[in-house]
Amino acid sequence: MLAVSDMHVRYGQAVAVSGVSLSVPDGGWVAVIGANGAGKSSLLRAIIGLVQSSGRIEFDGNDLTHLDPWDRHRHGIGLVHEGRQLFGQLTVEENLRAGGYSCTPHDLKRGLDHAYEIFPRLAERRRQNASTLSGGEQQMLALARALMAQPRLLLIDEISWGLMPLLVGQVFQRLKTLNEAGLAILQVEQNAREVLRFASHAHVMAAGQVVMSGPASEVANDDRVLESYIG
Repeated sequence: MLAVSDMHVRYGQAVAVSGVSLSVPDGGWVAVIGANGAGKSSLLRAIIGLVQSSGRIEFDGNDLTHLDPWDRHRHGIGLVHEGRQLFGQLTVEENLRAGGYSCTPHDLKRGLDHAYEIFPRLAERRRQNASTLSGGEQQMLALARALMAQPRLLLIDEISWGLMPLLVGQVFQRLKTLNEAGLAILQVEQNAREVLRFASHAHVMAAGQVVMSGPASEVANDDRVLESYIG
């Protein structure tokens, strides 16, 4: 579904991503792990078009390399931002409607119904400002907002950030359900142990490059990964 070839991202003289190539199959779940500063978030931001990059990005056979972020979104790619990036002074429902800005009225209603079905807590708080939600509720909202336009591929940046272990497990179970329903996932995650339990394939990044790839179960049992990222 997604094919990234020879991607490079620079911020001035600083190199964030250097020659990365990877792919995500239709309905697959691919994890990207690595230390802070490895270039993981820059990789996702480049795929969705929020930072400039060189290389080639194909989605479902279409070349997205030179498209604006909103056009990549319309092709069927969603993003759950690191740190949630909610509109704090807007209500839960207003945040969800913002995520469905490109939807028809019919699809917008269907997206809201689906969001409240998979996250009943959000339905209870639909008139509440996002800034007043707990950390776990905010993460639910960030995920639900990214799903409003019914993406076929979801890019996820550090979804376990700031969550208690119990909530981390619940969030990953929700992702598992979505993936089993056909949603493809490319997930950047600091919690290597948890994401490698669920993903089918994994890449390890260091200094902007992919230094190891393979089935997630094999990566999880590699001595170098155990020592550096799992412990």
